[in-house]
Amino acid sequence: MSRTLDTAEITRQLQDLPDWKADGDQIAADFTFDDFGAAMVFVNRVAEMAEEENHHPDIDIRWNKVHLVLTSHDAGGLTQRDIEMAHRISRGE
Repeated sequence: MSRTLDTAEITRQLQDLPDWKADGDQIAADFTFDDFGAAMVFVNRVAEMAEEENHHPDIDIRWNKVHLVLTSHDAGGLTQRDIEMAHRISRGE
């Protein structure tokens, strides 16, 4: 199991992730697209990454808006694994 990050570590690392904001023991980001189809293409890419990493964000889709939440349930909070997944998602890998 991974070590949870403290508030200072989270704040420092989120400086490199402008789309993501701390929200308690998780981080969240909102993405807006031209239409539902484009939002679903993004969600499917995120799903592929999540399967590769075996680390799955909570995903909420509202027409052209996608809300993602990352946390490490097994560790009871935010870990480096969440930060790394957020970087992958934001880079669109």
